[in-house]
Amino acid sequence: MIRQTILLIASSAVLYGQGPFDSAAFSFQAQQEVHEDTDYKSGRGALDAGQWDQAIAFFDASIAHHSAAADGALYWKAYAQNRAGRRDQALATIAQLRKSYPSSRWVNDAQALEVEIRANSGDPVNPTSESNEELKIIALNSLMQSDPNQAFPILEKILRSNNSPKVKEKALFILTQSSSAQGQKLLSDIAHGSSGPDLQMKAIRYMGMMGSEDSRKQLASIYESTSDANIKRAILKSFMVSGSRGFLLTVAKKETDPELQKDAIRQLALTGGQDELWQLYQSNSSLEQRSEILKSMFLSGNSTRLVEVAQNEKNPQLRVAAIKSLGLMGGNGRGDVLVAIYKSDQNREVREAVLNALFIQGNGKALVDLARAETNPEMKREIVNKMALVHTKETTDYMMEILR
Repeated sequence: MIRQTILLIASSAVLYGQGPFDSAAFSFQAQQEVHEDTDYKSGRGALDAGQWDQAIAFFDASIAHHSAAADGALYWKAYAQNRAGRRDQALATIAQLRKSYPSSRWVNDAQALEVEIRANSGDPVNPTSESNEELKIIALNSLMQSDPNQAFPILEKILRSNNSPKVKEKALFILTQSSSAQGQKLLSDIAHGSSGPDLQMKAIRYMGMMGSEDSRKQLASIYESTSDANIKRAILKSFMVSGSRGFLLTVAKKETDPELQKDAIRQLALTGGQDELWQLYQSNSSLEQRSEILKSMFLSGNSTRLVEVAQNEKNPQLRVAAIKSLGLMGGNGRGDVLVAIYKSDQNREVREAVLNALFIQGNGKALVDLARAETNPEMKREIVNKMALVHTKETTDYMMEILR
């Protein structure tokens, strides 16, 4: 697992223009993002387990480092404080949310939570409430199978009230099993954000898994109407899951946000959209966007087009991008073509990209063959440096020759 993770990070560094040994900034940023996500997700996990103090601590950490989920962390912190019986503290946290993030989409949920807290201010906290909620979900699932019309109002109430994240997510899953018009409308409403950001993301994911024409239209409508990049990114992933290449191609062509456009290209590649990517490459005049398309082509296994670009493209930067993607394709990355390019192309950057690609493929034989034929001492030293990290019989035999 550790080795696979290291290879994935190294491959990503090469793919996006970083050398295998100069990725300190990339690693720091990745660790920071993972840390921020972990605090928030760990807090949600503690909520599900009814561990209120732990949840509060995790959400405090998320709030302290101003993560993208800090507003959500404030809401769930107030939720945990209320469940722990600290109602005054919960109200103070809600006030902090309003002050720090007045335009947050969590404010409406916080208002509903505040109403609930004030209404129950004279009642003791019920320690069995979580187990009661679990029983409700079991009963609701059974009722949904036997009498959907009677179950639906209860289901809707659970989804729109201040229940725990786990209970609401289970209720949402039950909702996805309903094919009724009212069930589909409620799911669509939640995907549009009527029940909070976290549940909205879950609904978008479920709609992508459903893959129906209607759900695709709903997701497309949400994408066009929202300005939230996180929601747009979640929708792109859902379209990848449902194999909606047409929509992803449209976004890749028309999206004005460069990062979302890149994401659409990657998701399109993950659907195996080889023809769509090639169409996009040919119709695009932007050097940056064409490079991004080539970087993503390895995800769709499109070695034929990558070879075509690597051999015939006039722009060296695009040839390098194609070669890097071939390197990430392992045994399908046409090592024979890469060797031929190294021998025929005198561009230094292109030749170095070939060596990196062969190194990533672990193609020791090709590196040895190039080292034997290379007359430039500097380039030969670079080839030997690469093969020193590729442990094959051919490279070992060659190293023994050097030592004799």
